[in-house]
Amino acid sequence: MEIPGESLNPAAHTNDGFFKAIFSQPEYAIAFFRSHLPPAIAAETDWTSLVVLPGSFVKTSLQQVHADLLFSVRIGGCGTLLYLLFEHQSSPDAAMPLRLHGYVTEILSRHHKTEGFPLPPVLPIVFHQGPEPWNITTSFADLFELPEGLSAGLLPFLPKFEYELIDLTRMDPDTAEDDTRIRAVLQLMKLARQKELLRFFQWLAGFPASELPDNLLGLMLLYALYADSDLDARQIFHNLSSNPELEKNAMSVAEKLKAEGRVEGRVEGRVEGLWIGKIQSFEEFLEKPQSPRADLEAMCAAELEVRHDGLRAEYERRFKRR
Repeated sequence: MEIPGESLNPAAHTNDGFFKAIFSQPEYAIAFFRSHLPPAIAAETDWTSLVVLPGSFVKTSLQQVHADLLFSVRIGGCGTLLYLLFEHQSSPDAAMPLRLHGYVTEILSRHHKTEGFPLPPVLPIVFHQGPEPWNITTSFADLFELPEGLSAGLLPFLPKFEYELIDLTRMDPDTAEDDTRIRAVLQLMKLARQKELLRFFQWLAGFPASELPDNLLGLMLLYALYADSDLDARQIFHNLSSNPELEKNAMSVAEKLKAEGRVEGRVEGRVEGLWIGKIQSFEEFLEKPQSPRADLEAMCAAELEVRHDGLRAEYERRFKRR
């Protein structure tokens, strides 16, 4: 099992850290943009050309509630920039169109300094994880007070600027996303904000284990364990128990995270204890002598997993294939 170290950055347990750890990986960014760009634009996008560009445009004072990623991609044969701003403060930001206008201007100014003209289109997308629905306009022109009767004459002098909004409070990832991985990520972020993480793992148990790569599973475990200080690995595994293969993968990933010190003491003893309980349960079902707990506790997690798999295979041969 390979879990890339870069993807499991220790900061991935924070809201912005998890956002960046997921969407800075091109395969996840592509799946996300395919769903949320206008279909006509997505159809003309050369997804093989998508790359993540370095740098952030969020001011230091806002980095606790905003995070951003900038991508370069070719759309209709032309270079285009996709700017994804993640917003997770407690209430919608009334100044968002103004802030975004500043970020886009800075992006274009940087491009002009290094590449000159022509400028590339910049498509800004706001991804909102806050607890309240987004009730702020997506149009920059709406921020202006215009004299009655003069709007038509004044509007040509105003910058024309809008942004795409993805509001987790108003969407159901289970029906809005085609890609299994992005569906799981957005559902986790939505239910984490609602403090319903146990419901997330019950929901996740309905997914084939093969559709959730180990690196993604590790990121989700890290994020969940730190998003809810009362949650521990035992509760997570219990809620995945209806999907034995996914539960096993999660236990193996958690053991690796613990070995790497990624989760401090959050899964200490949990993985081994669950393997031991499952082994003893299978022994009871199979009417075998129960292994002394002390002997099992002396075994490492990998040895316990092998013992468990052997008993489970015997159980399935005897009881499930009649």
